[in-house]
Formats: sequence, C-alpha cells, structure tokens
Amino acid sequence: MSSQSPKPWVLAECDYGFIKEASIQVAVLPFGATEPHNLHLPYGTDIYEATILGERLCRAAYERGAKITLLPTLPFGVQTNMRELPLAINLNPSTLCRVVMDIVHSLNNNGIKKIVLLNSHGGNELKPVLRELAGEGVQVFLIDWFRVLNDVYKTIFEHPEDHAGEMETSFALAFFPEMVRHKPDGTLAADEGATAKTRFEAVNRGWVSITRPWHLLTTNTGSGNPHAASAEKGERCMELLVERLATFLVELSTSPIDKHFPY
Repeated sequence: MSSQSPKPWVLAECDYGFIKEASIQVAVLPFGATEPHNLHLPYGTDIYEATILGERLCRAAYERGAKITLLPTLPFGVQTNMRELPLAINLNPSTLCRVVMDIVHSLNNNGIKKIVLLNSHGGNELKPVLRELAGEGVQVFLIDWFRVLNDVYKTIFEHPEDHAGEMETSFALAFFPEMVRHKPDGTLAADEGATAKTRFEAVNRGWVSITRPWHLLTTNTGSGNPHAASAEKGERCMELLVERLATFLVELSTSPIDKHFPY
C-alpha cells in the first residue's frame, strides 16, 4: 500500500508505491558544485541554491497539476579553472556530459521524455549535452537560473554578479542564513569581490574568451561585491524565478509530445 510523501514532487522522499502510480511527465535535474564562495558563503552554495529553487519550482508546478519530480542535486561540477584552490571538486566537461547522458538515458528508459536541467553553476556549460541528445527521443531543456533575471537584475541588485556576489549572497541570506558567515560587528565576512584584469585589452573587453584561472582573477574567490545583499532581495529573486519558471513546468507537463513538439 503506497503513501504520499509530504513532498510528492521530490523523488528522494517518495516511496515505490507512490512513484509507480504517479505517471510522471517531467523530471527536473538540479546541478550544483562544490567550490569556495569568498570568505562568507559555504562550499555548497550552488548545491543549496539548486536544491531550494528546484523544490520551490516543482512544488509550485505540482500544486497546479504538473506531473513532475525533482531528482537529487548533482553536487559536483566543472572546476577546471579552480584547480589551485583547496577542495574545489572537479568533474571535467566530458565527464559531466557522460553523467548527464546516462541519467537522461535512464529517465528515457522509464518513459520520461521531458527533462529539465536546472543549473546553478556557471562552469557547467550544458548546452553541448542538449545537442548530443538531440534526436534520441527525449526533449531536454536547460535553465541557467542565474540568467533568468538578466532583464530585471538592475532593478533588484546594485552590483554586477559573477560569483559569490550580491545576488548569491542575497539568496543565501533569504534561504540558508545560518550558513552565511559574519564578522563580530555583524557585517559579512567577505572582501569586496574585486577582480584582476588580464594584460590583454581584447580579453578584458570580452572580444576574446579564456578560461579564467580563479586564483589569479580573485583575492578570496569572490567575483562581485556582496555587501549590499539582503534577505529581502533574495526573496524577491525567488518570487520572480517561481513566477517565470513554474508556469513553463506546468505547460511542459501537459504538452503532448507529437511530431511538432516543442513547436
């Protein structure tokens, strides 16, 4: 006899009796990373972000009728540019690609044809995986959640964000504040997140790209000033993310896969 989990949209909390009757249409796979985030945020910041956002999105979609499940968050990502930093745990891009493809093939074998990759780490460049999976009978969608608010970013935050800056710190203050380190005077135990420029103007202007060696780019691994962060900004960020993405998940769940899908 099956029983419904308190969070039936979270696969790890569901039992077999419930899942075999659930007729799941959409699987959401969150991606995190294990890496330093300046002096004030934990190594698991991206893991917490992906998991918390995934639960919020899947709950909102489930409560609106979506047949959806949230998979466990992958805790490791691509850290090839952080090799000089302690315990930044790396998966090479090719390794991550194989892991994702194996998971997608497993879902496909279970009849789940609509898969959403929910990415919380900028180093995980997952678009090539979508291209490799094209034509294999599944439709994979990619959400880099930190890009979703680009058009309204400046209406919420004061400083540009790259890594462990104002947006990520606001998210942490709102949803895992016990993990945020402060000084005795109550200010963040973080530096200003200043970054170094290369000796090449074309690289500095963005005309030429490189993989940035993080130990040379930053002082304490932060890229972006976190000191204007607040829990209120993090809550506004979440509100907009759920508003923009939950509807997509509901629509995806109910959309039939025909010869024109996703068009």
